[in-house]
Amino acid sequence: MSTHITHASFITLPVTDQDRALRFYRDVLGFEVAADLETPPGRWLQVAPRGAQTVFTLSGPGMGDFEPGSARGIMLMTTDVDADCARLAEAGTDVQGPDEFPWGRMASFRDPDGNGLMLLTEDRRQGRDLA
Repeated sequence: MSTHITHASFITLPVTDQDRALRFYRDVLGFEVAADLETPPGRWLQVAPRGAQTVFTLSGPGMGDFEPGSARGIMLMTTDVDADCARLAEAGTDVQGPDEFPWGRMASFRDPDGNGLMLLTEDRRQGRDLA
């Protein structure tokens, strides 16, 4: 059986305050705004790292029955996990790590609503590409 799936379109990040979430994802993580539209039943707000195929929908109240802070295990690839961790810490974000693993250096943090994200700088010497 073959598949025709090419990529994930978006990942929903449930948030309590879309403006606060936007400031975090745009100003702290450096994401770009992919969409910001008023639609029934509410604001459709999406952000993404530059050039990404998959965007993050910052889903506010009234946009489904998502629980703010319930997203977990979202892996963000970075070329310099140490620099990104320093930037996050400087912005007041509690960062765990980075720690060394066989596959690379990895750290974890939460957005202002508690959604769990991770940063990974891959160790390409292992011959495995996780991206």
